[in-house]
Amino acid sequence: MAAGDMGGSWRDMRSLTNQVLSGRWFMVFASFLIMSAAGATYMFGLYSNEIKTSLDYDQTTLNLLSFFKDVGANVGVLSGLINEVTPPWVVLVIGAVMNFFGYFMIWLSVKGTIPRPQVWQMCLYICLGANSQSFANTGALVTCVKNFPESRGVVLGLLKGFVGLSGAIMTQIYHAVYGDDPKSLILLIGWLPAVISFAFVRTIRIMKVIRQSNELKVFYNFLYISLCLAGFLMIIIIVEKQFPAMDNRVGYSLSATTVVVLLFVPLTVVFKEEIITWKKKMQALQPYSSSSSPELKIKIEKPTTAAAAAAIVALPPPPSSAPSPSTKPAVSCCGNICKAPDRGEDYTILQALFSMDMLILFIATTCGVGGTLTAIDNLGQIGLSLGYPARNTSTFVSLVSIWNYLGRVVAGFVSEIVLKKYKFPRTLMLTLVLFISCAGHLLIAFGVPNGLYFASVIIGFCFGAQWPLLFAIISELFGLKYYSTLYNFGSVASPIGLYILNVKLAGHLYDKEARRQLAALGKTRVVGKGLTCTGVDCYKLSFLIITAVTLFGCAVSFILVLRTRKFYQSDIYSKFREAAEAAEAAEAGETEMALASNGKGGEISSSSIVSKTEKEGEVNGDGRRIE
Repeated sequence: MAAGDMGGSWRDMRSLTNQVLSGRWFMVFASFLIMSAAGATYMFGLYSNEIKTSLDYDQTTLNLLSFFKDVGANVGVLSGLINEVTPPWVVLVIGAVMNFFGYFMIWLSVKGTIPRPQVWQMCLYICLGANSQSFANTGALVTCVKNFPESRGVVLGLLKGFVGLSGAIMTQIYHAVYGDDPKSLILLIGWLPAVISFAFVRTIRIMKVIRQSNELKVFYNFLYISLCLAGFLMIIIIVEKQFPAMDNRVGYSLSATTVVVLLFVPLTVVFKEEIITWKKKMQALQPYSSSSSPELKIKIEKPTTAAAAAAIVALPPPPSSAPSPSTKPAVSCCGNICKAPDRGEDYTILQALFSMDMLILFIATTCGVGGTLTAIDNLGQIGLSLGYPARNTSTFVSLVSIWNYLGRVVAGFVSEIVLKKYKFPRTLMLTLVLFISCAGHLLIAFGVPNGLYFASVIIGFCFGAQWPLLFAIISELFGLKYYSTLYNFGSVASPIGLYILNVKLAGHLYDKEARRQLAALGKTRVVGKGLTCTGVDCYKLSFLIITAVTLFGCAVSFILVLRTRKFYQSDIYSKFREAAEAAEAAEAGETEMALASNGKGGEISSSSIVSKTEKEGEVNGDGRRIE
């Protein structure tokens, strides 16, 4: 092979590799991996009893820890504010450090390596560890939404779906690596998410928004792969439950290996799409290629006539930047709080926070997510009180994880499809999800035989479906300019609802019933064994009240349906299409002018053309340039 051919092949391979690693589809894949390890807070039911017995906590204290866990996981306003002024990699690094420190300190405490910490210290550790989840969400998920604004429902559904699957994924990896040791599970969720975040800190970034005709088809390919992963996890859970012989280290090693392989299968889609993009770039250079020179050059002859020169001068100047989707003058973050723009335009942070729409969303989320999360965090204790074997706790957690995933992807994809085709508002879909979740709460309240399996499915699905709907509604009603902060503010309702319904209601009534049962038996509490309640009455009253609260949230959510019905009947994505088309026209004009301006016989190398868009910098959804 000639030296020139070898050099050209090497340059092509290097160019293709750079295209894949720097492409936006590889960034989506990296986000999948980050999200698949960012749901450790949903595994609290697996190791909560270990904390309770090791540190001699009663149920109220354990629920207090659960509350601070969810405060950390959902109060991500700090990560949102940081993301407003820094690149996403800064947010990911901070989150990775917090994740490792928080869970590592919990592991040391439970293992007895350090002196028994005070309750407030444990609350601080678990809050820090869980707060890393909001940093991962902000760094990866918010970035993807800004890079794909016209597919935000699909993006939210997929990425939040991987968060929902993370509980089942981490469970398989945990059993394969550590066997059946809940203490080691705490260590695993401390180091694994941190390692993955560090691995992709430079991959996750704001990129220029590009309209791609098959964009939705690519996301469907990712969906099919993730459905295979969820289906495999469901089959494994059923097999492990029906055939205890498979519940061993070897069986878990095989299943964990398969899970990891399925997690990397999306790379095939990434390679395919980026190769197509790379070939199109190369084909665009074909008319200007020079077969006699290894360094591709474009030569523009100097115009020889006055008419030709006048034609070049007469070319219209390219626009300096894409026109803003909104024609309204910009307002400061703290100004004009009471003069909110129209729905769909960019609200300031305070305009959004003080709006009636946000208040309604906040109340509905407090009732809906607070109730479902109370059930999820108490699955282990609910199962034990209803007489289920202790080993079934992992089954309940895995079922919640898988159906949590399905709820997220179904809500994301279906809401996007019915919105575009039938103008079906996401707010109405959120209302329906809240109503369906009441069935799961009632199954727990009345202790229906084997009902906890069905309750895990219903509650997991409804809990998962609420999140992409909530975050998509926020982005649609209040714009994307301050989405990093508003996204995280929407999550604040979750710990508030959890504190009221879990700590103050479920935990208090559980301990009250446990003490009543001890008094009826003439016994006193044994120090070091926790406070245990058995029977349907442990959670009956709690979940009857939670059902009533959820119905109230459903009614409040329907008010938002009425308020936004006209907005969702309009074309809410038109401004993004217009902005993308204007940007494409501007880029074409710049290329034409660049060629025309070299009319003095100058030469333009192919490398400068290929890397032009990379050197120009990247533009986020707000029109700001990221160098």
